[in-house]
Amino acid sequence: MSDNQTYNSRSEEYKRPYGAVTPGTVVELNLRPLRREGFSRGKLIARFEADNDRIREYPMTWTDTSRGIDVFSGRLPVGNYVGLIWYSFQLSGLNGQYQELGPYQLTVYDPTDRVPDWFGRGMCYQIFPDRFCRSRVPSPMGMVGGRTVHGDWNSEPEWRPNERGEVRNRDFFGGDLKGIQEKLDYIASLGVETIYFCPIFEAAENHRYGTADYDRVDPMLGTNEDFKALCDAAHERGIRVILDGVFNHTGYVSRYFNGDGYYPGDGAKQSKESPYYDWFCFTNWPNEYESWWGIYSLPAVNEHCPSYREFIFGGENSVVRKWLRAGADGWRLDVADELPDDFIYGLHQAVREENPEAVVIGEVWEDGSNKVAYGVRRKHLLGNHLDGLMNYPFRSALIDFLLGGNGADFRERMETLRENYPPFAFYSAMNALGTHDTLRILTYLGTGSQRYEWSKETRSTYVMTGQERELGWKRLRLGLAVLFAFPGAPTVYYGDEAGMTGFEDPFNRRPYPWGNEDREVLAYYREMGRLRKENECLRSGGIVWGDCPGQVVSFARTLEDEALALAVNAGDTEAEITIPWAFPSAEDLDSGEVISAENGRLTVTVSPMGRRLLRFRERAQG
Repeated sequence: MSDNQTYNSRSEEYKRPYGAVTPGTVVELNLRPLRREGFSRGKLIARFEADNDRIREYPMTWTDTSRGIDVFSGRLPVGNYVGLIWYSFQLSGLNGQYQELGPYQLTVYDPTDRVPDWFGRGMCYQIFPDRFCRSRVPSPMGMVGGRTVHGDWNSEPEWRPNERGEVRNRDFFGGDLKGIQEKLDYIASLGVETIYFCPIFEAAENHRYGTADYDRVDPMLGTNEDFKALCDAAHERGIRVILDGVFNHTGYVSRYFNGDGYYPGDGAKQSKESPYYDWFCFTNWPNEYESWWGIYSLPAVNEHCPSYREFIFGGENSVVRKWLRAGADGWRLDVADELPDDFIYGLHQAVREENPEAVVIGEVWEDGSNKVAYGVRRKHLLGNHLDGLMNYPFRSALIDFLLGGNGADFRERMETLRENYPPFAFYSAMNALGTHDTLRILTYLGTGSQRYEWSKETRSTYVMTGQERELGWKRLRLGLAVLFAFPGAPTVYYGDEAGMTGFEDPFNRRPYPWGNEDREVLAYYREMGRLRKENECLRSGGIVWGDCPGQVVSFARTLEDEALALAVNAGDTEAEITIPWAFPSAEDLDSGEVISAENGRLTVTVSPMGRRLLRFRERAQG
């Protein structure tokens, strides 16, 4: 159980230091029960999960009383341990009083690896390569997968299943690397500092998550030389590039599995003598095998296989090293929680050896500090594994808030992450409101739901009403203000800045509407990108929470004597909040109004569905 009066793990009155710690730390803990409760003894019980659940008990002695509160103090020595510690408290009294508190999570991480800090500082832009921009209409002749190409860039993607009930994803629009390179100035104009590409390697499907050849850019996208040229051009504009590494499974149609015999030489399905046979897990060769979520076209690989590991990250010319040398600045690992910890560790080591400034970001949909997958507590954020995660908990909490939730709940959910994550992971999170795996954010906020109760036919053709679009845009403006002001990399899915709409895949993967962008939406994204780029406190500052009453969220990013505070009101009535930070005055960046503090506090009103963006420059004396 919890009782914030007796113990609050986020307050220095109760716990020092705050949040995750490193080996060698001695954590100081205080309990502060009301004196009238009559407790006379306290005990701290700690379970060291990664050390075979070893239990240690420590006494907590009475140290003080004031204002009707008793204080019991204890110390938790971490020692050389790395992993999660689950700690609890017991309080008892002479007359039989008894209270248990906990368990609480303490993350102990290895700080020996220096995590590059560039990713969390600036804006990230996610591109689904087939749908962003094409430099020409390609011919699919001779390409793997039996593809078709849409002649009309603005046509609808195919989604209906074939006669076998399969959606094959073999329709392409022909977006390519040269088209992306042609749009780099546009991307830079948004304030983008990192491009994250969905997979670019040869594959039969338009999403390219079933890799056919890790050593080759898909020919519809271009050549390996085109990728290097794109990276060079991006770097000239101060933009880094992250690639999508899909290493949990390959394609059925691939050089390695070769399910349809397209590739010369034997794949695992043709022969047990194939060099790739041990990469896969057959239950009854050749037609029964493990696959990702039971999808036959995505055969799962055996990540423990030595030759597979050598191919992906172990060798000098391994996949992760080769593409870093070609110009990539990091990797995003698809379904990271389905990769063994030692696989991620080895990959991470290879990345650091090849380029100490490269990053490894993982796809995890939950709190990555305590994630359990396949019965194993993952080591994602314990150091030397992942440098950051896709922050789906942020997305869920912010959408819940925008759709009628309360600000205090958003703050609580974000503080849980901040407390559980090592600082490097919290500040390198990939924060997004939309991705290739979620419906378009404007649609979500306008309709208020994913609308799974509707038929897919209805969702495929649905056009938002004017009222829905207006409501969605009002909500999105607030969400973007939070996204770009919050710690971590504000990440935008291509086309969201153009006002694109649509439900789930493939309706969220329509081609970018060049020439038909929503100019108001685009201008706001550019404004927020510029704000992030020009304010160092947003790029690297700490976070201090303000009032979050009702449907209001407020916080400040602070750095030395500079701070920028944001308050957003998602409700339908005006809200008044107090800014509790010691600055004598603030400038409203929207109106130019200068607001002066009274008695050391600033009070501002926030209009319904409105924001206040305040800049502070000089701390108050004393």
